Amino acid sequence: MDKTEKSRRRQRTLIALLIAWGAILASAVIGLCIYDNYRIARTEITVADGALPPSFDGYKIAHVSDLHNREFGRGSERLLSILEEERPDMIAITGDLIDSRRTDVDAAVTFAAGAVKIAPTFYVTGNHEAASDKYGELAEKLAGVGVAVIDDSSAKIYRRSGCILICGLRDPNFDMLGCTPDERAAAVRDKLCAMIGDGGEFVILLSHRPELFDAYASSGVDLALCGHAHGGQFRIPFIGGVYAPDQGFLPKYDAGIYESGRCRMAVSRGLGNSVIPFRLNNSPELLILTLKRDAG
Repeated sequence: MDKTEKSRRRQRTLIALLIAWGAILASAVIGLCIYDNYRIARTEITVADGALPPSFDGYKIAHVSDLHNREFGRGSERLLSILEEERPDMIAITGDLIDSRRTDVDAAVTFAAGAVKIAPTFYVTGNHEAASDKYGELAEKLAGVGVAVIDDSSAKIYRRSGCILICGLRDPNFDMLGCTPDERAAAVRDKLCAMIGDGGEFVILLSHRPELFDAYASSGVDLALCGHAHGGQFRIPFIGGVYAPDQGFLPKYDAGIYESGRCRMAVSRGLGNSVIPFRLNNSPELLILTLKRDAG
């Protein structure tokens, strides 16, 4: 065998090895993406506040957002199992429980019925409920299984000698579709001020929309729980989410905790998908918030 033929064989062997390693690497990346899209990440956040009544020190909230009719196991058994394991004092569902493109009311209600057996469950709407002609049916069935539907309303929670106020904001797409962002913010501020009043309670807001944070902060809200951003769908390390609805590219509020004055906002990356059927570096997320009385 001459040197030319040996060189060609070495080149062919090298190319074959590179192709094999490339296939292995591609398979590993695809497998990791599949795993990352199906696991549920639990993110724990502690919110310390001196305005919190002492009796609510240690109060735990499980924050569920943007399920989009996704089921984790039959009847959402995987998600419900995690919720049961966490033993929250309250479960907050902040919109897009259904998906307007493939609405399954029964699947949503099955999850909710399981949730109320674990802890008192509060729910507000998202833009997909506003876009669905089945929302009336959904709201009726949710109330029927014991979910507190608090669109544009509030409820007080008592714990021994203390009390907190839970407010719920109806998604703006129900009645503000033609409004400018400034008009929406002003209308939301008016709604919240009317709900909160001057009672002096610690105020927790459930709302789908993180982009309205300034309106929440200027209305007397202490803690807002939001979703909608899906974590930016694709997350870039050290940068964050790529795109979020109503915020655009490189959204300001995509995941985690934000502060403005006395107000904090916790944004969930959500659990389901809608238009884009997969996530990248962005596992479905269940937020677990623990309230602490800050004596300082």
